[in-house]
Amino acid sequence: MRNANTPERAASEPRLSASAVYDAADGGAIASARAFTTDFLASVRTVRGEPVPDDRADLARLVVSELVTNAVRHAPGPCRLLLDVRRNVLEISVIDGTSAAPVPRAHDPRRIGQHGVEIIVAVCESVTVEPHPDGKRVLARLPLIPSRAGGAAGARVRERTPAEPA
Repeated sequence: MRNANTPERAASEPRLSASAVYDAADGGAIASARAFTTDFLASVRTVRGEPVPDDRADLARLVVSELVTNAVRHAPGPCRLLLDVRRNVLEISVIDGTSAAPVPRAHDPRRIGQHGVEIIVAVCESVTVEPHPDGKRVLARLPLIPSRAGGAAGARVRERTPAEPA
């Protein structure tokens, strides 16, 4: 019996990718990133054969908003947003100019703001932080099928070393 998850099969799966660059100096960067995500998800039908469910699109925009917000607020220079869908998973990557990994904070209902990483971890199946020549890449994997949602599986922010395979 042949393994369905071979590298050959992964390479042959339909895939759709897009990227955009945002700068903190652009006051509309976060709204632009959300709109970019909306447009991208509208085109995903060609890869999946069906539209992205509204709740998944809402979560994708939320994750993009949180990641781009962190990058434009806390990292020097522009950040790059990459969206990549293969089958039923949307990979959301943000590359920014600092090597410092985002750190989820302990739950505190009295804290106002600074819940972005907690939200991303709750809705994604995985979140990794990888070194990048320009700083770091934060990669969040969001299932496009609700039953594969990661929050219940206990996603966490995981730092990947340069020598570790992706």
